[in-house]
Amino acid sequence: MRTSVEVRPRVVPEYPADVEKALADLEARLRADYGVTRRAVALWLLQGDEEISRLVEEKEGEAPPSGSSRDGAPLSYRISVARHDRAREIVRRSVETRGNGNAGFAEALSRLLMSPLTGLPLLALVLWAGVYQFVGVFGAGTLVDWLESGLFGEIVNPAVTRFVEWAIPWPWLQDLFVHDYGVWTLGVTYAVALILPIVATFFLVFSVMEDSGYFPRLALLIDRCFKVVGLSGRAVIPIVLGFGCDTMATMVTRILPTRRERLIATVLLALAIPCTAQLGIILAILSGRPGALAVWAGVVALMFVLTGFLASRVLPGKRASFAMEIPPLRLPRISNVLTKTASRMQWYLFEVLPLFLLASVLIWVGRLTGFFEVAIRSLEPAVAILGLPAEAAETFLFGFFRRDYGAAWLYGLDKGGKLDGVQLVVSSVVLTLFIPCVAQFLVMKKERGWKTALAIAAFIVPFAFGVGYVLNAGLRAAGWTL
Repeated sequence: MRTSVEVRPRVVPEYPADVEKALADLEARLRADYGVTRRAVALWLLQGDEEISRLVEEKEGEAPPSGSSRDGAPLSYRISVARHDRAREIVRRSVETRGNGNAGFAEALSRLLMSPLTGLPLLALVLWAGVYQFVGVFGAGTLVDWLESGLFGEIVNPAVTRFVEWAIPWPWLQDLFVHDYGVWTLGVTYAVALILPIVATFFLVFSVMEDSGYFPRLALLIDRCFKVVGLSGRAVIPIVLGFGCDTMATMVTRILPTRRERLIATVLLALAIPCTAQLGIILAILSGRPGALAVWAGVVALMFVLTGFLASRVLPGKRASFAMEIPPLRLPRISNVLTKTASRMQWYLFEVLPLFLLASVLIWVGRLTGFFEVAIRSLEPAVAILGLPAEAAETFLFGFFRRDYGAAWLYGLDKGGKLDGVQLVVSSVVLTLFIPCVAQFLVMKKERGWKTALAIAAFIVPFAFGVGYVLNAGLRAAGWTL
């Protein structure tokens, strides 16, 4: 009886030449017995497996050697790409798809979302419908008006103010809790009536995009663009989140794999990403001046790219690498979306709300001690250099404590006829680039440490005023009135 044995080809990826060379070098240096082939151990080492690295160091008596690719990409990335290519080839030869129209449509849409030619217009559509219309118009407009102007402005805050004034006879202590900058009328009202509706609607949109599988495709779409500023496509999540709330986005930089990327993202969020509240007011101010709006958007975008580019060249560390599995597109599940939104709302209330309360206390101390008046007078010479009236100094000071309040103060100056077109666009640019609000600064301190937070602030303040000075001089020299 003759037995026939089917010999199946080995399912082994074909690695690039530099990977094979690194594997051969590692295999030659391994002497101990690991219970598996030395090639397997070498592969684990090249992929950065910490447990295997410790085992090799223990058995070999020296730190495990490592290799690097000629083009700068990590060898672990090259290995993953080779394995994915091999798996894709096996699937292509082994799997046949029949008559699944929905899957075919989802795959076609997936390709459209990742192609620059079609993905960028679709991204613009998503941002217009999801971020601008739902978050900006509905959340920052309708809901905020109802909560801040209606519920809090007409009912809650007057009642709390009357109670505090009745219970506390000293006006200076009343100011800690109520009036213009009290813990309740500023901290709680700002966090709950103004910011909460914006971040709630943003979290809802964010959860829908996340559950649908859109974010990995967006990350791949803009990965090449983000490489210019030293980031990978993964940074799209905190950057997009920054347009909702920069304080929250700074915390989300934790998802970035290296300290270098986290630092670059933190700087860009602090410098060139306006939060929804500030963005909404600035757009309202500049919407009647298309030229000024175009200059503002162009300068802020240019500073984003320029700062990121220079930071990626100055900061030490490896170039950002990026590999991400692409899940299938699907209709978002309501239960998933609501669970994720609720979880993030809980995070906001416990992590960010206390920072707004602390900011109110700092404002109270500043006004009580006269520090505010001194700070305003010290800002007036810098404001004059920008060609702005002295009243604009309060815009930047209050913008540090409340971004939207600084923008609202600018709005009042414009309505009062105190700013011409050039002054309006210059002040809008400087206010956008200016030091972030106190809540974001405190989060930067928490995430990056005091030294880094202070260094970022020390860079941003003169940089913002320098850009404003150059912009003012350039527009005046060109004779633009905007």
